[in-house]
Parts: sequence; structure tokens; C-alpha cells
Amino acid sequence: MAKKETLENARFIFTTGKLIRDRIFSIQASQIGAGGKNGLGEEMSVAQLHAVAIIHDHGPLTVSDLAAALGVSPPSASTMVDRLVEKGLLLREPSREDRRKVLVSVSPKAMKKIDTIEETILGSFVDLVEKIGPKTARMWCQVLKKVREVQEKGHCVNRLKPTSKRQE
Repeated sequence: MAKKETLENARFIFTTGKLIRDRIFSIQASQIGAGGKNGLGEEMSVAQLHAVAIIHDHGPLTVSDLAAALGVSPPSASTMVDRLVEKGLLLREPSREDRRKVLVSVSPKAMKKIDTIEETILGSFVDLVEKIGPKTARMWCQVLKKVREVQEKGHCVNRLKPTSKRQE
């Protein structure tokens, strides 16, 4: 593929990916509601919801791993975790393998809300798949399978890998 065509394709994939990301963020924001209420009676920003969702998807993490996944400094992640623990949305527990490590996990209280939000997002994707039709949806899935393969082989930067419970 010519360099110009590669750049054009990369730009198109990037901008379309941003549209999808923005739709997901919009659904998340609507689910935590006006004024930041998340349906649990707690104030929660979209960034905090993102942190909880990462832990939900990947299982218990250290604060350092969460910071890397969020692209923030460990002290910033630690402050966010402290606030979410105070709200009862995250739990801090010593690691069973290494008692010197502390792992952060999602509380049962937050687990229900994340599951509800993910169901709403999935519904949005069902609508999208229905609109693009089965043939295009199958082609999209084939492309995404190839993208996943490349990422899993370590050709793309991704420190955290989804737990098997979240992979399909």
C-alpha cells in the first residue's frame, strides 16, 4: 500500500474510532446522570467511571497498573482510588500472592451499575449492527478479529489484557 493511502486509511480508522469512543462516553455520561449522580447516590465523574470500568474489565489491579491504563501518574490514580473507596465503589485488598501489594477491585455496589451501563452500550451497538446490515457487520468483525490478533501478539502497546470473562 502506498504511503499516502496508508496515512489516509489510518486517519479514517482513527477518526471513526473517535466517533465510536465519543458515543460510548456519551452513553456513560447519560448513565451517571445530570450533576454526576451515578444512580447509586454518589457523585462520579466520567473519568472515575472509566477507572471503575477498567478494573471491572481486567479484574483487581494495583494502583500503578490502573494509572498506566488511564494514562495518568500513580499519585493521580491513587487519589482517584481513595475517593472511589470512600464512596464504596472500589475496594482495596492485599494481594493473595504478594501481601506487600495492594489490589483495587470493584465493589458489588458498583458492579451492578457498570453492568447496567455496559448493557446500554451493547444495546447501542446492536442498533448500529442492525443499521449497517449483516454482511457489513460480518466484515467488521473479521477486521476487528485481525486487529485483536495483532494487538495480542504485542505489536501494539497495551499493558493490560482483558480477563477471559470479558473476551468473546
